[in-house]
Amino acid sequence: MSQQEVILLLGSNLGDPKKNLELALEKLKNGNIEILKKSEFLNSPPVEFVSSNIFCNIATIILTDLSPIQLLDFVKSTEFEMGRINDSRVSGSYNDRIIDIDIVKYNELNFKSERLEVPHKKHLFDREFSKILLKNLSRKT
Repeated sequence: MSQQEVILLLGSNLGDPKKNLELALEKLKNGNIEILKKSEFLNSPPVEFVSSNIFCNIATIILTDLSPIQLLDFVKSTEFEMGRINDSRVSGSYNDRIIDIDIVKYNELNFKSERLEVPHKKHLFDREFSKILLKNLSRKT
């Protein structure tokens, strides 16, 4: 498969969130994923659940030869390796997390399966912190 341009959104609100994000980005690079651009880090309150732990978030544009499902498997294994045990899609609710990696866009692909939907409409249209990060990412050179 040829190289695909993908937008990922990463977030963390446990431990040292910024350090968690930096480690996740390193793990992506070690997975043969090229990071083209990164937004600035952005702190934001939790969305769709209550917690006193503030999130640190970042958006990134990557190049990968993984299919959407292969990429999902890779980011889920990265989350698990970093200590994330609860998946909101499985549990049906959000909670604090050491790392969360979402596939926001995969080229211009429209894809929907039981495990993955791209584009990720909540991040593109509903969540204010996501819109700020994506706008910041589009301005980066």
